[in-house]
Amino acid sequence: MGGSPVGLDEQTPTSRGTIVDVARYGFTPTQLSARAAYLLRGNDLGTMTSAAPKLYPHMWSWDAAFVTVGLAPLSVERAVIEMDTLLSAQWRNGMIPHIVFANGRDGYFPGPARWECARLAECAPDFPDTSGITQPPVHAIAVQRILDHSRRHGRTTRAVANEFIDRRWSSLVRWHRWLAHARDPNGRGRITIFHGWESGMDNSPRWDSAYANVIPGVDLPPYQRADLDHVDDFSMRPTDLEYDRYIWLVEQMKRANYDDELLPKVMSFAVEDVFVSAIFAVACDVLATIGEDYSKPRSDVRDLRAWADRFRAGVVSAANDRNGAARDFDLRANSWINTETIAVFAPLLCGGLSRDRERALLRLFDGPRYCGHPDLRYAVPPSTSPISADFRPREYWRGPVWPVMTWLFSWAFARRGWTERSARLREEGLRQATDGTFAEYYEPFTGEPLGSMQQSWTAASVLDWLD
Repeated sequence: MGGSPVGLDEQTPTSRGTIVDVARYGFTPTQLSARAAYLLRGNDLGTMTSAAPKLYPHMWSWDAAFVTVGLAPLSVERAVIEMDTLLSAQWRNGMIPHIVFANGRDGYFPGPARWECARLAECAPDFPDTSGITQPPVHAIAVQRILDHSRRHGRTTRAVANEFIDRRWSSLVRWHRWLAHARDPNGRGRITIFHGWESGMDNSPRWDSAYANVIPGVDLPPYQRADLDHVDDFSMRPTDLEYDRYIWLVEQMKRANYDDELLPKVMSFAVEDVFVSAIFAVACDVLATIGEDYSKPRSDVRDLRAWADRFRAGVVSAANDRNGAARDFDLRANSWINTETIAVFAPLLCGGLSRDRERALLRLFDGPRYCGHPDLRYAVPPSTSPISADFRPREYWRGPVWPVMTWLFSWAFARRGWTERSARLREEGLRQATDGTFAEYYEPFTGEPLGSMQQSWTAASVLDWLD
């Protein structure tokens, strides 16, 4: 980090049991925007933005996409660099890895030495070092934001954006093609993930039953966690047993040399992720529209539209007949996973439900099980329903509110023409952000900032909202 604005450390509540006093710590929109921009500059490593200065010192795939959304109103040119850096780490099979490691930065586990991708994976790049798994494909949204903002500027900036599309179009299509084929080989219209980390919702209750069937081998190599060095409250982080399972899955991938054809056969964890699938359907449509606008090959656009239709149908087929709530599917147990998490709203991202089921799902979203729960500090979706037995208000993806998820639903609702709904989420998201911590996530009842402070994608969400 390049330091903090004057008074940041003194004026910002810590993550240790502090309840945010909005009246005391609230910032005006102008101040908030300036602080968010300062944060992104401070987290800027030159060609990539660290997800957070302490806990996440490298580049994460879907973080980078959201960060690009926030960089675009500040500098289209810098936003292009961010996406270029990420795409430069793309594997030859088309996969975009979930971590691109910053050269010379330590302090994160598992690091490059644990993944060993360059040595084991035929498709991995020799440089930079990457992880061997992927993350949700939100990147087309970021690219669209780059193009949107470039149109507000002069010829030089528009040329930078146009050249980026020309240079990286094939990379983006290969990324989508890999997901459509390697991660849905049977054409069911749902992306298979082989690790909970690939969902972006690492320890969500969505994965409890699937993880319960992951039995770490006695030959699991020893390791030392780094994440606990950067939080005061260990209850916010996954348990040691959960981490054993996480690392065992990495070992299984390594022993299969990260081979796309072998992973479905050898992995203990294999789940069709309905939320990632919905994001993919949306991303395919967004990228197809870009392709049409910028005269890209018709065959690419046709493929993208076909994938959007296929995965939208896959999401709808995973939705409850009564209220449209979506479910993941455990391929190992051959059964649906029914949990009360934010993922049940996947169809609201991509559409496709009948009008009656969609209305029922919106009522669930607005109602007392989620955004309308009477004890919520802000009317934004918690990661797990407060009335669920799985709800933990301080534990990572098991209850806290994530600003970036509020942003994603606000963006999706605007795209679908639900202007008022989108505006409500934006207003509540900004109210939450006025404490100026730009926390990774927040306690849903008190508004206490939790996890990593000075989180890049939280600042990026604020910048886009205030643009």
